Amino acid sequence: MTAVEFFGCTFLAFGPPFAMFVFTIAHDPVRIIILIAAAFFWLMSLLLSSLLWFLVVPLRKDLVFGLIFSVLFQEIFRFMIYKMLRRAENGLKKITDDSATLIENKHILAYVSGLGFGIMSGAFSLINVLADAVGPGTMGLKSGNEMFFLTSSAITLCFILLHTFWGVIYFNAWDNMNKLQIGYVVASHMVVSCLTLLNRYQIYSASLIPLYSIVIITGLFAFKVAGGSYASFKSCLNFNSR
Repeated sequence: MTAVEFFGCTFLAFGPPFAMFVFTIAHDPVRIIILIAAAFFWLMSLLLSSLLWFLVVPLRKDLVFGLIFSVLFQEIFRFMIYKMLRRAENGLKKITDDSATLIENKHILAYVSGLGFGIMSGAFSLINVLADAVGPGTMGLKSGNEMFFLTSSAITLCFILLHTFWGVIYFNAWDNMNKLQIGYVVASHMVVSCLTLLNRYQIYSASLIPLYSIVIITGLFAFKVAGGSYASFKSCLNFNSR
């Protein structure tokens, strides 16, 4: 049962992001490089937030302290990857002719970097949980909740998708100096991160329902920011049905 639980949770958390990578990124080496660069920037934010958590001894046991500064560091490094990619656009044009669409449509850069952020975030948040899911026992036999692994995987998928959507909104916000969109990304990131604190009480519906509601809202927001509309969505469905 532990192996089934392990693979089920893995596919739940990383199945959709893997499909996104295969169908939208894997065919273009430039996109793969940007994805890896964004993942590295997320790792740097984790390093700095970990150093701060380690140095501030009195608040080390306070989870809220580490969470807040982790979110702030992630947003700072999101801004840094944004600045780096915007400055590197001219150089990227010279790498390959296949990257022309990538440079012309700036939302693709945002999407790729956001997915890189999300995949690395998801890997670090779930890897230890999946290691425990392998066995030798399972949650709920003597203590804990048997829904822990499933909930952790669902939350990981939520954050991967949110980071992707946040990337699109965030890049567009700085391109147009839209402070409201920047504020939405930072505020929603802080809110969904704080919602995960409810999991300590094992009332998972109290966090999952608001989290996925925010995922839907943010996804629609990112779709609109990227130039999407009801007409374009409908035409896409009609094209795929042929």
